[in-house]
Amino acid sequence: MAAERGTAADSLVGQVVLPGDLLLLPAHYDEDAEGERLRLSAGAAPQGRLLCGPGLRRSGAGLLVTTCGLLRHRPGGGGAYWVDSQQKRYVPVKGDHVIGIVTVKAGDVFRLDVGGSEPASLSYLAFEGATKRNRPNVQVGDLIYGQFVVANKDMEPEMVCIDSSGKSSGMGIIGQDGFLFKVSLGLIRKLLAPKCEIIQELSQLYPFELVIGMNGRIWVKAKTVQQTLIIVNILEACEYMTAEQRKQALAKLSGN
Repeated sequence: MAAERGTAADSLVGQVVLPGDLLLLPAHYDEDAEGERLRLSAGAAPQGRLLCGPGLRRSGAGLLVTTCGLLRHRPGGGGAYWVDSQQKRYVPVKGDHVIGIVTVKAGDVFRLDVGGSEPASLSYLAFEGATKRNRPNVQVGDLIYGQFVVANKDMEPEMVCIDSSGKSSGMGIIGQDGFLFKVSLGLIRKLLAPKCEIIQELSQLYPFELVIGMNGRIWVKAKTVQQTLIIVNILEACEYMTAEQRKQALAKLSGN
Protein backbone atom coordinates (compact mmCIF):
# COMPACT_ATOMS: atom_id res chain seq x y z
CA MET A 1 0.00 0.00 0.00
CA ALA A 2 2.94 2.32 0.75
CA ALA A 3 4.09 2.04 -2.84
CA GLU A 4 0.78 3.55 -4.00
CA ARG A 5 1.41 6.70 -1.99
CA GLY A 6 4.90 7.17 -3.41
CA THR A 7 6.03 9.39 -6.26
CA ALA A 8 8.34 8.45 -9.11
CA ALA A 9 11.88 9.51 -8.18
CA ASP A 10 12.69 10.68 -11.71
CA SER A 11 9.83 13.20 -11.67
CA LEU A 12 11.10 14.85 -8.45
CA VAL A 13 14.75 15.36 -9.43
CA GLY A 14 15.66 19.00 -8.80
CA GLN A 15 12.58 19.60 -6.63
CA VAL A 16 12.19 19.95 -2.86
CA VAL A 17 11.47 16.71 -1.00
CA LEU A 18 10.44 16.37 2.65
CA PRO A 19 11.17 13.74 5.33
CA GLY A 20 8.71 10.86 4.99
CA ASP A 21 8.31 11.14 1.21
CA LEU A 22 8.55 7.79 -0.56
CA LEU A 23 10.34 7.79 -3.91
CA LEU A 24 9.45 5.02 -6.33
CA LEU A 25 12.23 3.72 -8.55
CA PRO A 26 11.92 2.77 -12.23
CA ALA A 27 10.59 -0.72 -12.88
CA HIS A 28 14.02 -2.14 -13.78
CA TYR A 29 15.27 -1.62 -10.22
CA ASP A 30 14.53 -4.37 -7.76
CA GLU A 31 15.48 -5.33 -4.23
CA ASP A 32 17.40 -8.48 -3.46
CA ALA A 33 16.09 -11.22 -1.21
CA GLU A 34 17.92 -9.94 1.87
CA GLY A 35 16.65 -6.39 1.39
CA GLU A 36 20.12 -4.89 1.82
CA ARG A 37 20.79 -3.43 -1.62
CA LEU A 38 18.98 -2.33 -4.73
CA ARG A 39 20.10 -3.74 -8.06
CA LEU A 40 18.92 -4.22 -11.60
CA SER A 41 16.50 -7.07 -12.22
CA ALA A 42 17.57 -10.09 -14.26
CA GLY A 43 15.53 -8.86 -17.23
CA ALA A 44 17.75 -5.82 -17.79
CA ALA A 45 21.36 -5.52 -18.76
CA PRO A 46 23.50 -5.28 -15.60
CA GLN A 47 24.73 -1.72 -15.23
CA GLY A 48 25.86 -1.66 -11.60
CA ARG A 49 24.45 -1.01 -8.19
CA LEU A 50 22.14 1.88 -7.40
CA LEU A 51 23.69 4.15 -4.78
CA CYS A 52 21.54 5.64 -2.03
CA GLY A 53 23.19 8.88 -0.91
CA PRO A 54 22.77 11.32 2.01
CA GLY A 55 19.20 12.18 3.01
CA LEU A 56 17.73 8.89 1.78
CA ARG A 57 17.37 5.35 3.03
CA ARG A 58 16.08 2.22 1.36
CA SER A 59 12.47 1.22 2.00
CA GLY A 60 11.11 -1.79 0.18
CA ALA A 61 11.51 -1.21 -3.55
CA GLY A 62 11.87 2.55 -3.13
CA LEU A 63 13.73 5.26 -1.23
CA LEU A 64 12.49 7.05 1.89
CA VAL A 65 13.46 10.70 2.34
CA THR A 66 14.99 11.52 5.75
CA THR A 67 16.19 15.11 5.13
CA CYS A 68 14.54 18.19 3.65
CA GLY A 69 16.25 19.47 0.50
CA LEU A 70 16.57 19.17 -3.27
CA LEU A 71 16.54 15.68 -4.79
CA ARG A 72 19.57 15.03 -7.00
CA HIS A 73 20.32 12.22 -9.42
CA ARG A 74 23.54 11.13 -11.08
CA PRO A 75 23.17 8.76 -14.07
CA GLY A 76 25.75 6.25 -15.14
CA GLY A 77 26.40 2.76 -13.82
CA GLY A 78 23.62 1.91 -11.41
CA GLY A 79 22.96 5.61 -10.83
CA ALA A 80 22.78 7.53 -7.57
CA TYR A 81 20.12 9.53 -5.72
CA TRP A 82 20.74 11.92 -2.83
CA VAL A 83 19.21 14.95 -1.12
CA ASP A 84 21.15 18.21 -1.39
CA SER A 85 20.48 20.09 1.86
CA GLN A 86 22.00 23.01 3.74
CA GLN A 87 22.19 21.26 7.09
CA LYS A 88 25.09 22.15 9.40
CA ARG A 89 24.84 19.18 11.78
CA TYR A 90 27.15 16.43 10.60
CA VAL A 91 26.37 12.72 10.93
CA PRO A 92 29.49 10.50 10.59
CA VAL A 93 29.52 8.26 7.51
CA LYS A 94 31.97 5.44 6.90
CA GLY A 95 34.57 6.47 4.33
CA ASP A 96 34.15 10.22 4.85
CA HIS A 97 37.32 12.33 5.18
CA VAL A 98 36.88 14.85 8.00
CA ILE A 99 38.80 17.38 10.09
CA GLY A 100 38.78 16.58 13.80
CA ILE A 101 40.04 18.50 16.83
CA VAL A 102 41.88 16.49 19.50
CA THR A 103 40.11 17.00 22.82
CA VAL A 104 41.45 14.17 25.01
CA LYS A 105 44.51 11.90 25.13
CA ALA A 106 43.35 8.71 26.86
CA GLY A 107 46.08 6.07 26.95
CA ASP A 108 46.53 4.66 23.46
CA VAL A 109 43.49 6.44 22.03
CA PHE A 110 42.78 10.06 21.14
CA ARG A 111 39.28 11.56 21.30
CA LEU A 112 38.37 13.97 18.52
CA ASP A 113 35.59 16.49 18.11
CA VAL A 114 34.26 15.93 14.57
CA GLY A 115 31.10 18.01 14.86
CA GLY A 116 28.82 15.00 15.41
CA SER A 117 26.73 13.99 18.41
CA GLU A 118 29.68 12.19 20.02
CA PRO A 119 33.48 12.29 19.73
CA ALA A 120 35.41 9.93 17.45
CA SER A 121 38.28 7.72 18.56
CA LEU A 122 41.69 7.56 16.89
CA SER A 123 44.38 5.02 17.81
CA TYR A 124 48.00 6.17 17.96
CA LEU A 125 48.79 3.21 15.65
CA ALA A 126 46.47 4.60 12.95
CA PHE A 127 49.26 6.83 11.54
CA GLU A 128 51.77 5.99 8.84
CA GLY A 129 54.92 4.45 10.36
CA ALA A 130 53.50 4.48 13.91
CA THR A 131 54.65 1.74 16.30
CA LYS A 132 54.64 1.24 20.07
CA ARG A 133 58.07 2.88 20.24
CA ASN A 134 57.51 5.45 17.49
CA ARG A 135 54.35 7.26 18.54
CA PRO A 136 52.99 10.29 16.66
CA ASN A 137 53.40 13.64 18.40
CA VAL A 138 49.71 14.49 18.85
CA GLN A 139 48.65 17.09 21.42
CA VAL A 140 45.27 18.30 22.68
CA GLY A 141 44.04 21.02 20.34
CA ASP A 142 45.76 19.63 17.23
CA LEU A 143 43.80 19.36 13.99
CA ILE A 144 43.65 15.90 12.43
CA TYR A 145 42.59 15.08 8.88
CA GLY A 146 41.44 11.48 8.75
CA GLN A 147 38.90 8.98 7.47
CA PHE A 148 36.10 7.09 9.21
CA VAL A 149 36.45 3.31 9.21
CA VAL A 150 33.59 2.77 11.67
CA ALA A 151 30.48 4.96 11.66
CA ASN A 152 27.04 3.66 12.61
CA LYS A 153 24.37 4.37 15.19
CA ASP A 154 25.40 1.44 17.43
CA MET A 155 29.14 2.07 17.70
CA GLU A 156 31.48 4.94 18.52
CA PRO A 157 32.91 6.55 15.36
CA GLU A 158 36.48 5.45 14.68
CA MET A 159 39.00 7.32 12.52
CA VAL A 160 42.33 6.42 10.91
CA CYS A 161 45.00 8.47 9.15
CA ILE A 162 46.16 5.74 6.78
CA ASP A 163 44.64 4.09 3.71
CA SER A 164 44.28 0.36 3.03
CA SER A 165 47.97 0.10 2.08
CA GLY A 166 49.17 1.80 5.26
CA LYS A 167 50.09 5.09 3.58
CA SER A 168 49.00 8.50 4.88
CA SER A 169 47.69 9.69 1.48
CA GLY A 170 47.63 13.28 2.73
CA MET A 171 46.01 12.44 6.05
CA GLY A 172 47.49 13.18 9.48
CA ILE A 173 48.22 16.21 11.64
CA ILE A 174 47.42 19.56 10.00
CA GLY A 175 49.90 22.43 10.46
CA GLN A 176 49.59 24.65 13.53
CA ASP A 177 49.17 27.87 11.56
CA GLY A 178 46.40 28.49 9.08
CA PHE A 179 42.71 29.22 9.66
CA LEU A 180 39.94 26.74 10.45
CA PHE A 181 36.30 27.68 9.81
CA LYS A 182 32.95 25.99 9.34
CA VAL A 183 30.48 26.09 6.43
CA SER A 184 27.32 24.21 5.47
CA LEU A 185 27.54 20.62 4.24
CA GLY A 186 25.97 21.70 0.95
CA LEU A 187 28.89 24.03 0.21
CA ILE A 188 31.34 21.26 1.11
CA ARG A 189 29.81 18.95 -1.50
CA LYS A 190 29.98 21.77 -4.05
CA LEU A 191 33.68 22.39 -3.34
CA LEU A 192 34.51 18.68 -3.56
CA ALA A 193 32.76 18.22 -6.89
CA PRO A 194 35.07 17.28 -9.79
CA LYS A 195 36.44 20.31 -11.64
CA CYS A 196 35.06 22.76 -9.06
CA GLU A 197 35.28 26.24 -10.61
CA ILE A 198 35.51 27.94 -7.21
CA ILE A 199 38.78 26.23 -6.28
CA GLN A 200 40.23 26.74 -9.77
CA GLU A 201 39.45 30.46 -9.71
CA LEU A 202 40.88 30.93 -6.21
CA SER A 203 44.10 29.14 -7.15
CA GLN A 204 44.71 31.83 -9.79
CA LEU A 205 44.37 34.57 -7.17
CA TYR A 206 46.84 33.38 -4.50
CA PRO A 207 48.87 30.24 -3.83
CA PHE A 208 47.41 28.51 -0.78
CA GLU A 209 46.94 25.19 1.01
CA LEU A 210 43.42 23.86 1.49
CA VAL A 211 41.99 20.95 3.49
CA ILE A 212 38.27 20.22 3.16
CA GLY A 213 36.42 17.93 5.57
CA MET A 214 33.07 16.35 4.84
CA ASN A 215 31.98 17.46 8.33
CA GLY A 216 31.76 21.08 7.18
CA ARG A 217 35.21 22.20 8.29
CA ILE A 218 37.76 23.87 6.04
CA TRP A 219 41.39 24.70 6.84
CA VAL A 220 43.18 27.33 4.75
CA LYS A 221 46.72 28.66 4.76
CA ALA A 222 48.15 31.27 2.37
CA LYS A 223 51.46 33.19 2.40
CA THR A 224 50.13 35.99 4.61
CA VAL A 225 47.34 36.37 7.14
CA GLN A 226 45.64 38.93 4.89
CA GLN A 227 45.58 36.54 1.91
CA THR A 228 44.32 33.73 4.13
CA LEU A 229 41.40 35.84 5.40
CA ILE A 230 40.51 36.96 1.87
CA ILE A 231 40.25 33.32 0.74
CA VAL A 232 38.19 32.47 3.82
CA ASN A 233 35.76 35.32 3.15
CA ILE A 234 35.37 34.33 -0.51
CA LEU A 235 34.74 30.67 0.35
CA GLU A 236 32.12 31.64 2.94
CA ALA A 237 30.41 34.03 0.50
CA CYS A 238 30.42 31.50 -2.38
CA GLU A 239 27.39 29.78 -0.91
CA TYR A 240 25.25 32.84 -1.59
CA MET A 241 26.94 34.26 -4.72
CA THR A 242 26.24 33.47 -8.34
CA ALA A 243 29.11 32.46 -10.62
CA GLU A 244 29.10 35.92 -12.19
CA GLN A 245 29.19 37.71 -8.83
CA ARG A 246 32.06 35.49 -7.71
CA LYS A 247 34.08 36.24 -10.87
CA GLN A 248 33.51 39.99 -10.43
CA ALA A 249 34.72 39.82 -6.82
CA LEU A 250 37.84 37.85 -7.79
CA ALA A 251 38.58 40.22 -10.69
CA LYS A 252 38.36 43.20 -8.30
CA LEU A 253 40.80 41.53 -5.89
CA SER A 254 43.27 40.65 -8.64
CA GLY A 255 43.11 44.20 -10.05
CA ASN A 256 41.75 43.17 -13.45
